[in-house]
Amino acid sequence: MTALLDREPQTYQGQFGEYTITKRDRLEVIIYRLGLVVAAASFAIASNLFFAQGTAAIPAITPLFILFSLGLGVSLFYIHIYMKALHRALQAFWLIGTIASGAIAISSHEPLALYIYNHPLSLFGTGFTFAALTGIYFKEAFCFNRLETKILTPVVPLLLLGHMTGIMPVEMEQAFLGIWTIGFSVFAIRKMTQEIDPDIGDKSVFAYLKQQESKV
Repeated sequence: MTALLDREPQTYQGQFGEYTITKRDRLEVIIYRLGLVVAAASFAIASNLFFAQGTAAIPAITPLFILFSLGLGVSLFYIHIYMKALHRALQAFWLIGTIASGAIAISSHEPLALYIYNHPLSLFGTGFTFAALTGIYFKEAFCFNRLETKILTPVVPLLLLGHMTGIMPVEMEQAFLGIWTIGFSVFAIRKMTQEIDPDIGDKSVFAYLKQQESKV
């Protein structure tokens, strides 16, 4: 990782002119990816605990959810997205989901995961966290054509909507959760091995959009 940061600044030809990738740009990408690793690892541990121990593992899911949410929040802060409005929307989704989850955790006598499971409509609040995560999946699928994120983009909302409406059988919910866990883990691992500079994007586009925004 140190070697990646010590690389000389690299200049590229972008859509709207030349741009330079700096040490700070690469550091932001590394932090973005580490946030995803924390989120994916927390999610995977929670899922595996649930599959192995069932309801006995539910109290342990709350601190793991906190780690998941923190990792996701860090990633959403450092992610590179051309559309500023979309970037802010995903951050707002994360914030709404975090506030809703915190309110439930503080006010409910049940563990967070159990309360959400028993009160599906609570996903109208906490589900915003997962909507923000789905936004990352969509961005990665669009920018890098990743198979796992193409699968996860529909799987996550289908699982949440299926649980909210009660039309999805428990067995199918478990299957979707397993797909989500595996896909998220694969995604996080592959991100750590991906070349850094393409993850930064075309900085000339960011500069152009900022310039256009200042004219409005």
